[in-house]
Amino acid sequence: MKIREQLREAAQLINSDEGQLASEVLMRHILRVDRTGLYLAMEEEISPEQEAAFWGLVKRLKGGEALAYIIGHKEFYGVNFLVTPDTLIPRPETELVVDKVIELAKSYPEPYIADIGTGSGAIAISLALALPQAKIIATDISSQALMVADKNSQQYHTEDRVTLLEGDLLSPLPGPVDIIVANLPYVKSSEIPPESCEPKIALDGGEDGLGLIGRLVKESHGLFRDSIVIEIGQGQQAQIEEMLTESFPGKPAQFYRDLNGIERLAVLSI
Repeated sequence: MKIREQLREAAQLINSDEGQLASEVLMRHILRVDRTGLYLAMEEEISPEQEAAFWGLVKRLKGGEALAYIIGHKEFYGVNFLVTPDTLIPRPETELVVDKVIELAKSYPEPYIADIGTGSGAIAISLALALPQAKIIATDISSQALMVADKNSQQYHTEDRVTLLEGDLLSPLPGPVDIIVANLPYVKSSEIPPESCEPKIALDGGEDGLGLIGRLVKESHGLFRDSIVIEIGQGQQAQIEEMLTESFPGKPAQFYRDLNGIERLAVLSI
């Protein structure tokens, strides 16, 4: 069976809005080709071993496993990051966080940044690649996630500027930094889909979704000299604005929308 026909059948089996794209990604993974290489090979047939491997991956996807976990990586900010079931899969909307921190950091000749809850290291490493003079501390409570972040840091040769520290929120920081950035769990415990294959520790923000963010805001006093940048969930702006106003009176927070028009980013500068 030709590749084109296999992709058509796989897309039908996956039966989702992104079935065609997902089947192509899986086929490219098996063949180790880019998108152009796949299109050039559409009328070719693959070996029985490759065919069996492809359909094995399709069945895993159909069974609910995330595409990024199956192929072992996810593109974020133009870079492919290793991801595993120990890490959250980076989302496109989180690129807004990186954009804002880069904008803020440009006023510093050698910005000193803390990425709290780094997971795969996607934010920290993206910042290191975009800001060659920056020093970044990336923290996470999960040692397994930090092992993934370490591999990503070595892959992109940022290990000399990204320091990975294990611990709860801000506790590993040796002292104040210029900017704190955080993409912490903000999903309500009751709203985490039971079929989710991502680590609960990276999703669960507690009863109201704001448990960890609330702690971060309160504990950040004296630990940043310029700004704190926090990714937030839909409908959380008012509560987070109240948190920030209470902790930093007289310092109004700014909120930014993602490409879907959702308030996605809270920024407070002192």
